[in-house]
Amino acid sequence: MDFSFTPEQLAFRKEVEDFVKAELPPDWDDQAVFWPGSYGTMPQMESEFQEITRRFNRMVGEKGWNRLGWPEEYGGRNSAMKAAIAGDVLSYYRAPAGGVAVTIAAPTILLVGSEDLKREFLPRIASGEAGFWLAYSEPNAGSDLAAIKTTAVDRGDHFVVNGQKIWSSGAHVTEYAWAIVKTDPEAPRHRSATLMIIPNDTPGVTIKPIINICGNHSFNEVFFDDVRVPKKYVVGEVNQGFYNVMLALQFERLAIGSGAFKRVLEELVQYAKETTRYGRPLAQDPHVRRRLAEMAIEIEMFYSFYWQSAWIQDQGRVPETEASALKLFFTELGVKLANTAVDILGPYGLLDKGSPWAPFGGRVALGYLDSISGPIGAGTSEIQKSIIATRGLGLPRAR
Repeated sequence: MDFSFTPEQLAFRKEVEDFVKAELPPDWDDQAVFWPGSYGTMPQMESEFQEITRRFNRMVGEKGWNRLGWPEEYGGRNSAMKAAIAGDVLSYYRAPAGGVAVTIAAPTILLVGSEDLKREFLPRIASGEAGFWLAYSEPNAGSDLAAIKTTAVDRGDHFVVNGQKIWSSGAHVTEYAWAIVKTDPEAPRHRSATLMIIPNDTPGVTIKPIINICGNHSFNEVFFDDVRVPKKYVVGEVNQGFYNVMLALQFERLAIGSGAFKRVLEELVQYAKETTRYGRPLAQDPHVRRRLAEMAIEIEMFYSFYWQSAWIQDQGRVPETEASALKLFFTELGVKLANTAVDILGPYGLLDKGSPWAPFGGRVALGYLDSISGPIGAGTSEIQKSIIATRGLGLPRAR
């Protein structure tokens, strides 16, 4: 069995690396203080980075890299592995790329969307022009999406939507809601909802900011008041939204910024080599060496899940339990890495962005705060463990 990359894949990786180095601003690391495995410090979710984000994503679209995993009939290359390679490189350089449109909306539309949806949205997603936000969570519905209260009433050629969504990442900087709404309140819970696309500029859509624990405006609460949504924007079948969202969540759990972990580890290793404490380099401290070695091992373990998931997709299968395992490992690793970084940096690791004494521009302090968001989004760690137990191991559901 050969675990190495092919010459073509290695050449493609170098092409992506050369592109990113040439096109990202030289001071990008100082501007974008992002922590892997988290949701609150993603630069593409903040208004101040939109000019860079939109320009960069259009260039990625011109390269054809937003559709690497798509079928060839839709302009793709049928290569989840190449998409994973591009994602690994882009995340290593903390590039403001990807997002809900590319990683969640497009693959779901390809599988269950109508031909009209494909014609309208796939070209714009491929070009980097269309942005989406996830309209799933509500004030009383998070992990249990079947408990949503937002309604969509059938009015012939359109639905009228009323309700509220919350923790809506990037709603203020994107164009479309990827929304699950209740279309049949009388039906069984898991056959009562529909997945649909709602343009943000539709009358009745109100977006209000939520400032997160890191001081960033990445989250929002969104209100729908008599919002008219044409039926052509339904994704999949009416009242099958719960199952289509479960499909979309699998793609979200596969949309992992793998390279960002490797980057942080390299920075910590370099810091340990260059920093002296109590008269000797940190790199000679057994405790520091052990913690860094543990992180290196865990990151390699994570990469095994990452490449395996891409390989499974290239075999024409959807990695359901593998996606949950990858997401679980990914977000928990973000927490472990943040704790390790704070322990190694000591009091300096708690200094915020803007402090001249903060290592890595304050990334560690914000990462420590932000890392708690990872195990919650896209299904909590407890949900992922339940999926792995029941669907992967065949264990009975807990009572």
